[in-house]
Amino acid sequence: MFSLIVLAGTLLALGWFYLKHHYQYWERRGFPFDRHSTIPFGCLDSVWRREKGMGMAIYDAYQKSKERFLGIYLLFRPAVLVRDAALARRVLAQDFASFHDRGVYVDEVNDPLSGSIFALRGQSWRSMRHKLSPCFTSGKLKGMFSTSEEIANNMVNHLQKTLPEQGSQEVDLKTVMQTYAIDIIASTIFGLEMNSYLTPDNKFRNLVTIARRNTRFTTMFGMMIFLVPSVAKFLFSLGFKNQVALAMLEIVKETIEYREKHGIVRKDLLQLLMELRNTGAVDESDENIWKIQKSATDQIKCISLEAITAQAFIFYIAGQETTGSTAAFVLFELAQYPELLERLQTEVDETLAKNDGHITYDALQKMEFLDLCVQESLRKYPGLPMLNRECTQDYTVPDTDHVIPKGTPVVISLYGIHHDAEYFPEPETYDPDRYSEENRNFSPTAFMPFGEGPRICIAQRMGLVNAKLAIINVLKNFNVEVMSKRQLEFENSGIALLPKNGVKVRLSKRLPK
Repeated sequence: MFSLIVLAGTLLALGWFYLKHHYQYWERRGFPFDRHSTIPFGCLDSVWRREKGMGMAIYDAYQKSKERFLGIYLLFRPAVLVRDAALARRVLAQDFASFHDRGVYVDEVNDPLSGSIFALRGQSWRSMRHKLSPCFTSGKLKGMFSTSEEIANNMVNHLQKTLPEQGSQEVDLKTVMQTYAIDIIASTIFGLEMNSYLTPDNKFRNLVTIARRNTRFTTMFGMMIFLVPSVAKFLFSLGFKNQVALAMLEIVKETIEYREKHGIVRKDLLQLLMELRNTGAVDESDENIWKIQKSATDQIKCISLEAITAQAFIFYIAGQETTGSTAAFVLFELAQYPELLERLQTEVDETLAKNDGHITYDALQKMEFLDLCVQESLRKYPGLPMLNRECTQDYTVPDTDHVIPKGTPVVISLYGIHHDAEYFPEPETYDPDRYSEENRNFSPTAFMPFGEGPRICIAQRMGLVNAKLAIINVLKNFNVEVMSKRQLEFENSGIALLPKNGVKVRLSKRLPK
């Protein structure tokens, strides 16, 4: 018995010394390192305790150092945190050849639903990016604009029914705008005509509820997908399923089969993906794009049903969150700055007056102050508070002797850079004019709300158009009540900035002039 106790004690001691040795990886290499990391979660201990989301945990590490870059530990995996904006740009753009993959879980052969453009690696990513890029031209976005307008009208009708005839009422803009974004994605991507304001319990909207499950297991699994893809791959090989992606596969399959059976063509992204599936490419011509085109043999040449679903899945997950949040954050901030609110209200009214009470796609592009407000909201509340890459070949950090080894995860705290006074003076102040030509007061190198380089968000223009359209329709029909200065709190789960308890703003109906 005594010998077993001694053996167990020896094994525990050896295990502890091994862990200590492992968590001295950066120190042994003479690399600047995070002295606040803990065993066994590194800088993500607050995520495991479910106190913060992953992006804000990375921000904590950013705040605790002044180094341009430093070694950290993401769970048990050594990684590099880039704090310097210029170096971050090099990682994302100029030196892209050394960081061309995100390093997240993907297994396009055995788990094709994981093969989204966000996760794909190397040549697979390049090929998919090339094939999808024509889906997001100005002409394609113009073709989808009328659909977005219809859904914006549904949002306005919902608010008209919710608000009293006299006086104001507090509204959770996060919920309102997320529903708007979900319906736009349902229509412009999947071709599903729905009004989630009237039928909030529909299966498409409920996918968000499934995706948002917040348990310790989902927290850990989310970290594994982003940070330790080999473990995620092992779990999927054991039979773990992505229930949201599987449900979406059924929706995509039913929709495509119905369209092809009845010869239906819609101006949405699914139609473009169907063309990509049938012909191997998306027509560059905006005149011919909204037609059914098939290969000579009617065979699938290029992209599978699962691959279509993988792309639709990532647009759904990313799009409904960032589009809805951006619109809500703009109105939340404007409610605290009455002079800015009045300026944007005036721009909206003047634009409407010039266009017979309507907002066209082209008119929206000319609204300069609206664009400044959206930029400042994307700075203060970036859709993804952290950007991640994997070092794909040994990389010597410029102007140093330090080498980032191949295979090392690299993370950039976008929230940290966007809230750093070195790059954005008075970062907690909402100041749209910092981007204007006359009052430029920020570092352009540090502004990367959609990422940067070849892997910059492919759907950024679609998201911006839909967020701006939502803001315009609120200001066209409702008054935003001024409120005192306040800060939002964020959920302790996920990657994106999820406002805790919503985004509350008081609205009232605008009286006709």
